Amino acid sequence: MSDKINAEVIAVFPNKVKIKVDKLEDFKIADESLKVGSYLKIYGNDNAILMAIIENFSIDVSDKNGEAERTHIIEASPLGIIKNEKFTRGGDDLTIPPKEVKPATEEEIKKIYIESVEEREQFTFCSLSSNPTVRIPVNGNKFFNKHIAIIGSTGSGKSHTLSTIIQTAINTKDESFNLNNSHIIVFDIHSEYKSAFPNANFIDISNLLLPYWLLNSEELEEILLDTGERDNYNQSAIFRKLVTQNKIKHNPSKSKIFYDSPLFFDITEIKNGLYNLKSETKNSKNSNRYMIIDESYTCTDSSTTADTGILLNEEERINKYFEEEYQFHPTKNQNITKGDYAEGTLDKFFVRFQEKINQDRLSFLFGENSKNISFEDTIKNLLGYSDKNNSNVTVIDLSGVPFEVLSITVSLISRIIFEYGYIYKRLRNIEDPNEKVNNDTPILLVYEEAHKYVPNSDLVKYRSSKKSIERIAKEGRKYGVTLLLASQRPSEISETIFSQCNNFIAMRLTNPVDQGYVKKLLPDTLGTLIEKMPSLKQGEALLIGESVILPSIVQIDRCMNEPSSNDIPYWELWKEKWKDIDIDKIKEEWYK
Repeated sequence: MSDKINAEVIAVFPNKVKIKVDKLEDFKIADESLKVGSYLKIYGNDNAILMAIIENFSIDVSDKNGEAERTHIIEASPLGIIKNEKFTRGGDDLTIPPKEVKPATEEEIKKIYIESVEEREQFTFCSLSSNPTVRIPVNGNKFFNKHIAIIGSTGSGKSHTLSTIIQTAINTKDESFNLNNSHIIVFDIHSEYKSAFPNANFIDISNLLLPYWLLNSEELEEILLDTGERDNYNQSAIFRKLVTQNKIKHNPSKSKIFYDSPLFFDITEIKNGLYNLKSETKNSKNSNRYMIIDESYTCTDSSTTADTGILLNEEERINKYFEEEYQFHPTKNQNITKGDYAEGTLDKFFVRFQEKINQDRLSFLFGENSKNISFEDTIKNLLGYSDKNNSNVTVIDLSGVPFEVLSITVSLISRIIFEYGYIYKRLRNIEDPNEKVNNDTPILLVYEEAHKYVPNSDLVKYRSSKKSIERIAKEGRKYGVTLLLASQRPSEISETIFSQCNNFIAMRLTNPVDQGYVKKLLPDTLGTLIEKMPSLKQGEALLIGESVILPSIVQIDRCMNEPSSNDIPYWELWKEKWKDIDIDKIKEEWYK
């Protein structure tokens, strides 16, 4: 006599399997209790096993011979098929009707995860939430060489997750060397990560140096030109002419120089040129004679003639104007007229330009040290190469960077790193045309609070950073530059960038708009796993992507050194004795 079937499949849907269980207490393995999130094995007729995860339970009560009979109904989401000892995603290959249903053992679950990734490629930073003894490895290559998104509401554990991932990455190495070959740049907008990475190459407003001459045309004009002004086109044309000519002057060995060429130019000389163009006067009888007051001649109202003044062609004139701020003879005399740009259109531009480049708080960009820093030192500083102490992680604390140049600062650094990757690939191919690895020192760029500088917005102030980071999102992988975006507002991130991410760590999300946005970008096959996002505990996440064998609810490991983003214990602090605050010290720091 055959045993009575304890569990059987009663319905199969594209993304759901319904199972009837007679006695739930018999439908378990040893002491392992079933719960939402537990795994099931559903046997087919061709030695294939469908793995499914329990989504919900329900009880069906029916009348049998005058007595109420309870039947348990389990709904499970198909994850993939085990066939010939190999697990593959998807549940389309299961033959119908299935033969048998059993709970999966812990060892079987471990086997699925562990055997899905070769040991040398395993990167592990989390455990299965429903069973902490089951460690979940991801494929380290597929995780880091594809873009990553960490999303979650405030307090969900994003900063700790980010810290755990980076700490695990930099500490995975052979005992024979001190530093591994990881290179990670963290854009830290809230000054959180210095404590998490005490040995990092730490850059903040006090030691940040970025050469203004590496800014491209859009970035330069975004800082220095007022795009809303009536005379903007005129200002832009003159500024382009001055910058291009100054680059030619300072780089005589270069044959082809354009406005956007990443070559040195002197910002002070540009200021001199603007001043002279807005102030110049010229001889009305000879428009190539410019009425500079200097020692080469004298010019007074009584002696001015058509032949006085300095005869200069266009290039000579601009180069002379770079040297200093000249004084010009006034237009009182009928033989002297205003220069081409001295009609007042440059006056406001010059005042704003001078004020910008002389601001103490922008000295990291326009100061004397930024003028003199070499391209090589800029790259070394950003990549953590130091004569004294190399570092896997560079933390760039952006909290002290003025908001109006935050986007441009991020844009410039991102673009430098992208172009470094591009040039490095080209160099490696020149040295060895058969080289298959484009970049043997690949870089991960980490954008904390990514919606702050790559928002889903067309505002001009975000244009440069969006353009730089979108370019990395679309092309960076080819050059060994990938992104990790962390945000509490995924719906506010540029869709171009977010849609390029292949690995997602989705933590608790309570905002319905953000939930909907994430669901739209994630695979449809996840079923109600996505519905769990609002109820995830701190540190729990939905791990999805090409790097993990199947979507899983995981518990992220605690990081070793924590970022300074912990919640403030309001109630405990409020109960303490009144504390005095040194307002003068705060003012002093504020005004720095």
